[in-house]
Amino acid sequence: MESVGSIIMYFIVALAMIVFSVMAVTTRKILRAATYLLFTLFAAAVVYFMLDYEFLGAVQIAVYAGGIVVLFVFAILLTSRPGDNTERLTSKSRVLGAIAAVATLAIAGYALVSRCSMAFAQKPEMEAPDMQAIGTSLLGTGAGQYLLPFEAVSVLLLACIIGGVVIARKR
Repeated sequence: MESVGSIIMYFIVALAMIVFSVMAVTTRKILRAATYLLFTLFAAAVVYFMLDYEFLGAVQIAVYAGGIVVLFVFAILLTSRPGDNTERLTSKSRVLGAIAAVATLAIAGYALVSRCSMAFAQKPEMEAPDMQAIGTSLLGTGAGQYLLPFEAVSVLLLACIIGGVVIARKR
């Protein structure tokens, strides 16, 4: 049984994630949006740490909160004037967007409720893998290991950075 304090902490972190993610998509200043995204990613790392997934929480902070947000900020600073307000977007299909949002909420709610009902079923005991096994499966070269996709993503990110610099230099 979980303690009441951890449940309260979970709801506080979940509320922070919801607030910052909504603020990230509704703000008109692009650097503030990147900052709100950073706070949302940190809150996701807190959830991983609360679940005792220390490795996943550390990867969340290092890769997403550290790397991706810094890449976003550099791309913003290289390609635009970050202090300018963007113009307010107008859309003729707000009703369609609202219907899609409600449908997505209903599907996600159904998935959550059906998954939570399965949580009370008897689960087999699992042992936590050690760091050696995680590192070998992530960065190994054998079948079912991920060194090649990892390197492909790093080359893709490098190409994006070079492309951003080239575009910024032309302006």
